[in-house]
Amino acid sequence: MNRLIEMLRRHEGVRDKVYMCSAGYETIGVGRNISESGLGLSDDEIDYLLNNDINRCREELSREYFWFNTLDVVRKEALIDLSFNIGQTKLRGFVKALECMAENNFEKAGEEFYDSKWAKQVGDRSLEICQMIKSGEYQNR
Repeated sequence: MNRLIEMLRRHEGVRDKVYMCSAGYETIGVGRNISESGLGLSDDEIDYLLNNDINRCREELSREYFWFNTLDVVRKEALIDLSFNIGQTKLRGFVKALECMAENNFEKAGEEFYDSKWAKQVGDRSLEICQMIKSGEYQNR
């Protein structure tokens, strides 16, 4: 099997970003056709990628914000959702909200996150996330 894998990697090439194959299909990895007419991804592959992304966000938040690991699960998951959505670079732009999080002023932090361009862009998602930050409870959706 290892020789087969090596041969396929050599023949197909290995790409970590989407590219157009010689036949004109969106492809990723080792020749995986992910275009509308292709194989796409299985549910297991989607979940694998999602779990990796969640873990990456959690690690980034833990490294960057000393207070992150002191939060309850709900507030951690709200920030993971936010980081997942906009990325760590843009999250850093929420200076006032993050300062409030560090001070455990969750009511004000939620208001600061909600009073943003992001909140207007994502609609109900922002309302849910901001309520989770304020209350420390999951919202019934």
